[in-house]
Order: sequence, then structure tokens, then C-alpha cells
Amino acid sequence: MKTPIIFSVDDDPQVARAVQRDLRSKYRRDYRIFSTTSADEALASLLELKNQGEEIALLLSDQKMPEMEGVEFLEKAREFFPKAKRVLLTAYSDTDAAIRAINSVQLDYYLMKPWDPPEERFYPVLDDLLDEWTFHFKPVFSGIKVIGYGYSPKSHAIKDFLSGNLKPYLWMDAQTSEEATNLMELNGIDSGSLPVVFFEDGTFMENPGIRDLAGRVGLNPMASAELYDVAIIGAGPAGLAAAVYGASEGLKTLLIERKAPGGQAGTSSRIENYLGFPSGLSGADLTRRAVTQATRFGAEFLSPQEVREIEIKEGGYKKLILADGNTIHAKALVITTGVDYRRLETEGLETYTGAGVYYGAATTEATTCKDKEVFVVGGGNSAGQAAVYLSNYARQVNILIRRPGLEETMSSYLIDQISGIPNIRVHPCTEISRASGGERLEKLELRDLVSGEVRDEPADAVFIFIGARPYTEWLAETLVKDPKGFIETGRNLQQYTEFKRNWKLERDPYTLETSIPGIFAAGDVRSGAMNRVAAAVGEGSMSISLVHKYLGEV
Repeated sequence: MKTPIIFSVDDDPQVARAVQRDLRSKYRRDYRIFSTTSADEALASLLELKNQGEEIALLLSDQKMPEMEGVEFLEKAREFFPKAKRVLLTAYSDTDAAIRAINSVQLDYYLMKPWDPPEERFYPVLDDLLDEWTFHFKPVFSGIKVIGYGYSPKSHAIKDFLSGNLKPYLWMDAQTSEEATNLMELNGIDSGSLPVVFFEDGTFMENPGIRDLAGRVGLNPMASAELYDVAIIGAGPAGLAAAVYGASEGLKTLLIERKAPGGQAGTSSRIENYLGFPSGLSGADLTRRAVTQATRFGAEFLSPQEVREIEIKEGGYKKLILADGNTIHAKALVITTGVDYRRLETEGLETYTGAGVYYGAATTEATTCKDKEVFVVGGGNSAGQAAVYLSNYARQVNILIRRPGLEETMSSYLIDQISGIPNIRVHPCTEISRASGGERLEKLELRDLVSGEVRDEPADAVFIFIGARPYTEWLAETLVKDPKGFIETGRNLQQYTEFKRNWKLERDPYTLETSIPGIFAAGDVRSGAMNRVAAAVGEGSMSISLVHKYLGEV
């Protein structure tokens, strides 16, 4: 928490120094002391401090100043920090103005100059005011603040990006937050410029693009070298494990992620069956630990950055062509791009994506669901974890599944949790047949798959977890995939004619090696992979041992 501020302004440099001296002597342990001789400069500083999320406990102003009188300054300062205590420093001739200011600007006190000795005529007054301020003080959030509309796809994209990349932020709804309204008015921001992102230094970006925002929050989309021992494409659990093992074993390692680290596991509110964490841990916590571990060992992390194409060059080098046109070369590749949530092709859902309809994102949008009617579509563990997490916020969470029950698709520990939460209801043999609303989702049409009955239900948000499809569309056809698009590896490649035609090495491909030597696949993107975090981590670490074998051959 930032230390609160006592701010003083007096145009007489000698008096300003005396005020600053006495304030520091008494209050420097608990407060930062700011002082200036210009009222205009002070107002500019107040706006900057407000944008930075600072808190002012006490404002002291001289009454007779050339730029504006102290009463006028305190009245304007009140717009920035309405809860700060306000004290006017006056000469005897200014007492009438001070008395009038008690009502006009809700002045808390006026002090006659000089105030010597301060132990008798200065500190006791300020002590009482600061004690009262401290009693009512609630620390403000210090960090990134996002102002936008609750059911805006643009706002959702920014929140999802920040939370996925482990950047803490404060969400402020422009329609309900007084603080958001205040910040917009003070900075001259109109509603057409939303969403707007305020940074800790007080600057802000109106309606920023994701790549521009990434640069401001310290993410790096540019590689520092042209050649790496191993490049890992995708920063889910498998990719993060590969980065940790690659870097720790001395390989020059590059990790590339197009969205946010952690993959689908990173969005999980609670992983309770991961080895070594008996109380469970969130996907974000697991991701944060893994990213820290990989970077500590020296892995380079590019995000957000996307690989568009892979070319095989002379000598077996792999050329990565990035979305921005830049290129990177690597001796070996590990593809860990994982899977995307499968889209639900139902009338109306696409219209409200980001405005009430979300794929994953339960942790991102949970706070906007407070006291709302929420639906979760899917019967797997991801859906169950999302429902449990959302139940802490929503009035009612409804799980929609096409099967008669959850037993075939969800872990028993989650089923037991769900059965014990009163505001979660499971709707078996039910699907969404239509979504509707105005600017945001308002209603779902649900169909009973047994009776055929259709009913309308009010809905504020729908979170969809209906399986996944591999993110492999970008890969060349020379890389063999199964009929569902997952990458084939190891001995399974022998069944494909195109593999036999193109594989020219005398040895068979290694366990996780693809149809191109030196390119490996691990985690959920691989055909036949087990969809478990621990399995992905195991394959990611195993891929590096195979990379070592391959590099020993070339």
C-alpha cells in the first residue's frame, strides 16, 4: 500500500519551507510530504496523483496567493480528493474568508499565521484531522485500472488479456462506478473512447489495441537473437515445462505465446488433483510459478506473438515466420499450441460473444456476475471448476449438459462439491437452442432433449466449455495430423503413406517427434495425448530429452 500524502501550497517560499519543515518533523514516518509555491502547479500535480492511484490525507493552502485564493484552490482540489482534510492558512485579516469557507468548501479548519510553537498551535489540530481521516480511510487500488462497460467485447478482450498474462488490474464499470466517472471527467475522457486503461504512472490509453497494451505492461513480442537451440511454440503447461527443462539444461531456449501463458489450464479457478498441492492451486498460480521458473533459468519469452509458418532450411534449421513478418531460426522445435474451446454453433450466441457469452474466462468475468443468473455449458472438469468458482458471485449457476448426468465426464470430487453448493443447479439432457437480447445477452431458449419441450430462461451470462479443437490450422500439410487435426507423433506415423514418402532418416521418429525430424509435439495438441495438466507437464519435459538426442545427431 502506498503511503498517503500531506500536500501544502504557499506562494511565499519562506513560509512554504517552514510548513514543509514542520510537517516533515512530525509526520514523515506515516506520510509523504509534498509542497509547492504555485497553486496552478499544485492542481496539475493533483490530477497526476489521482491518475496514479495516490491518496491525499490533508491539504494545506495559504489564502492570499497571486494565481488564485486558497479557498478557490481547496474547492478545485476537492474535485480530485473529496475525502482529504482541508486546512486554510490565513493572516488575521483573512479570517472572514476562512469562516465563509467552512460552509462553501467544507473547510475542516483554518490556522492563523504564525503558528509557533507548532507543538501547541499546529500539530494538535492536524493530529485530530488526520486521526479522523485515518479512521475512515480505505486504501485505494495501486496499479492498472480498466474503465469500460460490463458487457462490451472490447472491455472483455482487455480484461481477458491482462488476467491471462498475470497482470493485476482493477475493473471499474463506467455505468456504476463513481470513481470511474470521476476519472473520466477529470481527464476529459468521453464514453466513445472506452475502454480506457490507466497505468500506475498516471498515464492512460484510450481504446488500446492488444499489441500496444502489451508493450505498456512489459510484455515482449520481439526476439533478442536470430538463432536458438530450441523454440517452443505455445506456453501452456507442456510448453512451460519444456521451457523450464530446456533452459535449465543449457539450451538457448525461446518460448512463443500468441495469447497468454497457461493455456486452458491457466484459466482454471482451482486445480485440485495436481501432484504436490493437497489444497489445490489456481491455474493462474501454476502459470505464474512456471513462467518465473523458466525465466529464472534464462528462457526467453515472447508474448503476444504468433507463428504463421514454419520453413525447413538447409542443414535442418527451422525458420519461423512470425505474424509481424519477422523471422527466427531454431535448431529444434517443440509445438505445444494446445487446443481452443470449441465454438457452440447456436443461433444468437455469436452475436453476444464478449457481451454475455464467454468461452472459458470464468475467472475474468466472475465479478461482473454478482447476483446474476449464470449458465455453464459443458460437463467436463473445466465446466465444473468454473461453476464452483462462479457460485461465489452469481445468484444462481445453471449447468447445462446433454447427458443424463455428470458421472461419465466429470471427476467425482467436483461432482461432490457441486452437489453441496445450494446455488448450483444441474440441468441434464438440456441444450441451448437460441440466445437473444438487446446490446447484451438477456435470454436463453432451452430445449429438453427427452421431451422436446422448449422454455425461455432469463440469462445474464453463459460460459461455454464443450470440448476442444487443436490449434493446428496454421501448420503446413507436410506435418502429418490425424483426421481431427491433432499432430501425429512417434510410431503412430507409420500408418500414413505421406510419412513413409517424406521421412528420409534411417531411424524411426522419437516418441514425441512429428513427421519432420527435429520438430516435436507435446501436450493436448498431440494425437493420443491424455488431457491432464500433469500429463502435459510430463510430455513437455520429456520433449527436451528428445531434443537433446536430435541435436546430438546434427
